Amino acid sequence: MDNLIPKTNYVYNIIEQISMSDIYKRAAGAARYIRQRVEELGKICVITGSGLETILSQYTLIERFPFSKIPHLNEATFHRGEFLVLESKGKRFCALSGRLHYYEGYSTREVGFPIRILKLLGISHVVMTNAAGGLNPNYQPSEVILVKDHINLLPENPLRGENDERFGPRFPDMSNAYDDKFRNSIKTICAKLEIPIKEGVYACFQGPSLETPAEYFFLNKIGADLVGMSTVPEVIVANHCGMTVSVLSVVTNVCFPLENIKPTTVEDVITVAQKATPVLSRLVNEIINTYNENLASDL
Repeated sequence: MDNLIPKTNYVYNIIEQISMSDIYKRAAGAARYIRQRVEELGKICVITGSGLETILSQYTLIERFPFSKIPHLNEATFHRGEFLVLESKGKRFCALSGRLHYYEGYSTREVGFPIRILKLLGISHVVMTNAAGGLNPNYQPSEVILVKDHINLLPENPLRGENDERFGPRFPDMSNAYDDKFRNSIKTICAKLEIPIKEGVYACFQGPSLETPAEYFFLNKIGADLVGMSTVPEVIVANHCGMTVSVLSVVTNVCFPLENIKPTTVEDVITVAQKATPVLSRLVNEIINTYNENLASDL
C-alpha cells in the first residue's frame, strides 16, 4: 500500500503543472462565458466574506452566475458562491457573493482563480470584506477594520509554479499590496460618513479549526491585529495582476488578551459579523459610488 504514495503524489504534481500552464486559457474561457451574457460590468468588484453577503442586497441585480455554472471555476462549499453584476445609481459594478477557501480543499491557486477572471473582465479595483478574529486588544466585536498589510501563514503561495507573464511578473512587489491611495480615499470616506476606522495587519491561517490560545499569542507577538482563513491568496493574485486592492475586516471575536477568549462557533462568528452590516453597507456603498462617479480620481 505504501508503494502507492509516491505515485499518487506524482499524479497530483502533474495535474498541478497542467493547471498552471493552462490557467490563462481557463480564466479567459470563464471571462468569455460572462461577457457573452452581459457586456457592461464596470471596473470595480466587491467580494463578501462570511455573513456579509447582505451588504449587496441594496443594489439592483442585473445578472447572477453561480460559481458552478462558470466554466473552469470551482463551486463554493461554504459560501453561496455567486458572481453578480449589480447597479448603483445607474452605474454597474461586479460582486462575488462569497469566495473559495484553502480549508475547502482547494489550492491557493484555485482560491485566487476568481481574481484572474476579474482581471480578464477588465476589473481594476477590488474591495474585499471578511470576518476575522481580533488580536488587537483595542478592537471590539462588530468593529470594521481597514487592513493595511498581511502575514501569509498558508503553506503555499498562489503564484508558486510556472508564471504567465500575461497576468504579471515572476516576482511581483508586495510593498504596497493594500494600496495607500485607495486606503486614504476610504479613510476620507469614513470621515465624511462619521464612521470611526482603525487599520490593522491581517494574518491568514489554514483553518478550518479555529486557532488555539498559543497561536493567538504567537500571532499577536509577530504583529498581527486580525486573523482569518481567507483573503491573502486573493490579494496576492490581485497584486500580481496589477489590480488595486482594499480590504475591510469585521472583528467577530476577541482573541487577545488570552484571558478574554471564549469558546466560539462558526454560527457565533456569522452572528457578530452580521451586526456590522449596516455600517459596512454604508461604507461599501459610498466607496462604489465615489469610484463610479469619479469623485476620487486617485482611486
